[in-house]
Amino acid sequence: MKQFLQMAVVMVSTALVAGNSHATDLTIVSWGGAYAASQQKAYHDPYLAINPGVRIVSDDSGAEGLAKVRAQVESGNVTWDLVDMVAADAIVACDEGLIEEVDPDTWLAPAPDGTPASEDFFTGTLAPGGTNCFIPQIVYSTTFGFRTDAFQGKQPSTIADVFDLATFPGKRALEKRPINNLEWALIADGVPGNEVYEVLSTPEGVDRAFAKLDTIKDHVIWWSEGAQPPQLLADGEVVMASAFNGRLFSAIAEKNQPIAMLWDWQAFDLGGWVIPKGGKNLEAVKAYLRFATDTKRLADQAKFISYGPARYSSAPLVGKHAELGIDMKPHMPTDSKNSKTVLQFDYVWWADHRAELDERFNAWLAK
Repeated sequence: MKQFLQMAVVMVSTALVAGNSHATDLTIVSWGGAYAASQQKAYHDPYLAINPGVRIVSDDSGAEGLAKVRAQVESGNVTWDLVDMVAADAIVACDEGLIEEVDPDTWLAPAPDGTPASEDFFTGTLAPGGTNCFIPQIVYSTTFGFRTDAFQGKQPSTIADVFDLATFPGKRALEKRPINNLEWALIADGVPGNEVYEVLSTPEGVDRAFAKLDTIKDHVIWWSEGAQPPQLLADGEVVMASAFNGRLFSAIAEKNQPIAMLWDWQAFDLGGWVIPKGGKNLEAVKAYLRFATDTKRLADQAKFISYGPARYSSAPLVGKHAELGIDMKPHMPTDSKNSKTVLQFDYVWWADHRAELDERFNAWLAK
């Protein structure tokens, strides 16, 4: 009997080793914090539950996605399988041939009523800028949060208040890139929101935006990871911070921080998946994507964070927060009360101007 048990243990151990040796490891890159947690709960965990031969390795380097994908592909050493990337960066990556082209109606699940994926994702989101390498997940916004206990009486309510140090003194936190900051600077300086990119397309407009940023530059802490601005607000290091709306929701609703949203001129954008060219697990990635971008999964993500799903068929399924039990619809950036003034972020314009303005912005920071 003892010998039989020993043999059984050896056989089981051998089977486990063999099983593990054939497991598929998928390295999936996202942005960390509450956002990555929402993907883990809505996408990764249910997928792994029905695919025991797959292991997901999470990497939170999304903020460096474009640069690192470029480096991996150009070196021929592609270690990432799937990357969460903003639309503007995806356009650049697609134009440079760094990421795979996507066949949505073959790769992605149709809507429950049979509508093909190419018609069920929000119009234009599958092919931003005419490219076909991007699979949208969410509509999100970058907006401002502020500490409700930082000011006596009047509270910030407009984007101009971010630049008003006399009425609202204290440190600000801004993302360490020109995107959104230049647009907000112009709006705060009196440029109508629908004329921002026209003005930014001129040297004088760019100068005007940087001049406005000069007025608060000495009072800014620069952030590069999505988890940073809510923490800076929570710690009291800043009184206002630009941040992804879902991160602010998490700080306010889940962590009860004394923070409020300033929705004025929030910048709408898309987040989605891209596949670095030259990866070794393309078929496994396609299987994961078909699951993770279906109607139910995109709606499920909204149970954990206040980002709108990018499919028409998912939107009606957005309901209550999985843990708090609160209705999530009023917390979405697309809610009518939150979207009275919206900066329609022009990711095509930024794909065309990003390199030159990154250079200008970095030189400005170094002054």
